[in-house]
Order: sequence, then C-alpha cells, then structure tokens
Amino acid sequence: MIIDSFDAGATAYPDRIFVQGGDVRMSYQDAADASHAVAAALVRDVQPGTHVGVLSPNHPMVLPAMLGVMRSGAVFVPLNARDPIEDIIWFASFCEIAVLICHPQYAPHLERLKQEIPTLRRVIGLTEPLEPSGHCIAQWVKDFAGQRVSVRREADDIAIIKSSGGTTGRPKAIMQSHRSLETAYRISNQFTPPRKDPVHLVVAPLTHAAGATMVALARIGARNVIAPSADPGVILEAIEHERITHIFLPPTMIYRLLAHPDARTRDCSSLEYVLYGAAPMSVDKLREGIALWGQVFMQSYGQSEVPGVITCLSRKDHFVHNDPELDKHLASAGRPSGACEVALMDDAGNIVGTGERGEIVARGDLVSPGYYNNPEATAEARAFGWHHTGDIGVFDENGYLYVVDRKKDMVISGGFNIYPSEIEQVIWGHPAVQDCAVVGVPDADWGERLTAVIELKPGCNATADEIIELCRKRFGSLKTPKQVEFWPTLPRSPVGKVLKKDVRSQLTAASKPA
Repeated sequence: MIIDSFDAGATAYPDRIFVQGGDVRMSYQDAADASHAVAAALVRDVQPGTHVGVLSPNHPMVLPAMLGVMRSGAVFVPLNARDPIEDIIWFASFCEIAVLICHPQYAPHLERLKQEIPTLRRVIGLTEPLEPSGHCIAQWVKDFAGQRVSVRREADDIAIIKSSGGTTGRPKAIMQSHRSLETAYRISNQFTPPRKDPVHLVVAPLTHAAGATMVALARIGARNVIAPSADPGVILEAIEHERITHIFLPPTMIYRLLAHPDARTRDCSSLEYVLYGAAPMSVDKLREGIALWGQVFMQSYGQSEVPGVITCLSRKDHFVHNDPELDKHLASAGRPSGACEVALMDDAGNIVGTGERGEIVARGDLVSPGYYNNPEATAEARAFGWHHTGDIGVFDENGYLYVVDRKKDMVISGGFNIYPSEIEQVIWGHPAVQDCAVVGVPDADWGERLTAVIELKPGCNATADEIIELCRKRFGSLKTPKQVEFWPTLPRSPVGKVLKKDVRSQLTAASKPA
C-alpha cells in the first residue's frame, strides 16, 4: 500500500518535523498518530474501496487527512481547490464519493455539495465542523486517539482516482493502483538521493503533484514546508529562510522565479533538486537556471495514467558543456527510468526505430488500470497492448527521448505537419519572453494559420516583427508564425499548464466576422 512509504519515514524519523505551515508544526510521529485516528473513524463508517474526497487549499491538516484515507483502505479522490465549484461538484459526483473532507472555505457551498453529489453520505470539516451537528478531523484525532488501523489492500487495488485536468473538455477520472504509485515512488527516490536532511517546499496543490512528491519523499524523512503563496518573491524568500533542498515546479513557475528581481539576491545555495515536469521546458531558460542555481535540475516525464517517471533527465544529465552537440539532450525528457517499458508507435501499432517519430507508449507496473466508469476511453488508450500517452516523441542514438508535441496540438498548415513545441523553444529564447503558446487557427488559405501568443516578462517589450524574424532565421517561412499576439497572461490550468485549447478558442472566436 502507498501508506507504506510514509510509514517507513515515520519509523525511521519519528521526531523529525513532517509538515509545517502557518502556526502548525507536526512531527512524523504526530502525523502518523493523526492518520491512524482518521483511518479508525473512516473504518467505522465505510468499507475498504469506498471513495473519499478531500477538498482544500494547501493546509497542514490536508496531510493527515490524505494519509488517513489511504490507511483506511478507502480510495482517495483529490479535488482541486483551484477549480470552479461547478467542476468540483461534477467530478465528485462522477467519481461517486461517499465521504467528503472539506476546508471551511467551502461552507457556503455545503448545501449544494450535499444536494448535487447523489452518493455523498457525510461531510467532514478539515479544521472545524461545517455545520452544527457535523464533525471535523481535529475531533476525530481526539476521539480515536491511540487506535491503530491495519487494513491491507492488494497491489492492484485502486488507491487514488485523479482528474485528468479537463484541458480538452470534461476530465477523465484516472484510476491509480497501489502498485503503479509504489513503483513511481521507488524510482523517483532513486533519482533524488539527498545529501543532507531534505526540506521540501510545497507550492503546487497538495492534492496533486506536491502531494505525490510529499509521499515519495516521506521515505527519506523530508520536512514539508507549505509556501504561504505561489508568489515568486515569497517562494524565493522561503527557499532562503527555510534552507529548501527540494522543490517541484512547472516550467511556467520557474520562468517567473528567474524573471523576479530577487532571483539574484536571495541565497538559494541550499537547493539540491529543482524538479520540473508537466510541460515542455525552454532550453534557454533552463540554461539560465543552471547558471544561477547550479546543477540542481531534474526532469521527470510522465502523466497521471503512468505516474511521473516514464523517463528522467537526471541532475547529472543537466551538466552544461557549452557544446551544442553535447548539450542537445537538454531539450529532451531524459532516458527511460526503468519503471516501465517505453517505445514509440505508429498509427498501425508498429514500433518505430531510433530517429523516427511516433506516439510514446508504455507498459508495465507503472501503468495505471485505466479510467473510472469509462471503458471506451480505457480501451482506446490501451490499443495494441500498450498505454498511449498522446505525445509524439523521438529517441536519439544515445537513448534520450524528445517529446516533440501533443498529438492533438500538431498543426497542419499548407499541407505540412508542424509541431508547435520546436517553435516555442525558439520564441522562449527571446530575452523579453516569459512564456508562449503556438497554435493553429482555422484559415481559408492555409487550413490552419500558425499563430504565436506571447506573455512578456514584466517591464519588457518585443514586437511581432522581432518574433517573426527570429523564427524565420531558424526555420524559414514554413514554420514561421503568420500571426503574433501579445497577451497580459496566458490561460492556465489550476496546476500551471498553458491551456492551448483556450488560446485556440479565443483566437478562433476573434477571427470570425462579426
């Protein structure tokens, strides 16, 4: 069971601080005791396999709540507090949650939650009761203090059901087994051995990537510090003040840190691992980060269906030779981690060779069981006996995997297939550019008109002509955007991914005649 990763840390480091945030500091032993109490309360009311949701912004009490759900043998359903309430209710209803552990900020929505989630039998307050006759985790911790829970689930039982994010419509509910998650945690720790007592700064939602990182790092006794906000200045201050060693960030947040005026004055020498993933990373900004913070970067490529570590670009792989040929792998997603078998496949189900493009597919213990209540999507994703990621990739002669683009993001312009990610890499290299998205917009002449939408660094300027000329020098006319726009901010998902479907839909709507 995935709770075993935490228990290993609690056994080895009982007195070490497990989580701190605001006025709360909780040791590993305290967190273990609290999670047993939460599990004991759940076991009294629900059967193993029952779906239990947790809805909260980052808060220290989220951790014993999550761990308690896992320990009870229930299925943990993380709900993203950054989503609109309508989306939260839809996903909780689709996943048929029976119990909801909920932060008090959602008290105004309590009646709606109870009415619109048909399977919901009980709502538990995270820090205080949400209604006069209700209960909260703090009460459970007192009422069930000292009780121990020893529920065991099989390796292939479902541990977590996560949202796919819904960047292309209604999200799918991804089932993750104990086996796939334990495989991910084990491989992840092999790539991140600490040199000293690890301190993990929690910036991303605990119910998503940061929570997975926290459980993996628990085995080595990491102290988890919850950042007061995702403001770049606050993050840089926390790195210096708390002597942070580990941090997971999407590339967009790394760009913002590098552009912040405090980036070169704050002491970030404690950093051992800046873990990044979830989206392609600008090589120019990666070089900038290495020059500033040293050889501390590590990339992992995966997705919730194949958690986290299909491939890894290790800290050692981030050494800069200042030789284009030797450094070309900085644009890659690394090499297969050993957590699963990885290959590239054409549309007919044939494995393609080195240097050929194909869809990235995986099979083995890391692969999750599929999608909840969606056998059609599961069957489609598992065609030819492999899980299909939807990403197009190519292996080089040294075994590095380059993620060329999302299959659905490919642009067909003038009859040619164009992969936006390689154009984005060039635009990211402009000194005024903070982030960008390249998409195809319907066009009567071209089929799709290649369009770049750019978010500039604060206080910086650039022109469309500069961007067009930069791309033309690199690619010639075919892959040069026909249209360049500058937006104050790009639309992003709650976990920081640029929503290309929203960029595309806004551009398409603007191009239609009134």
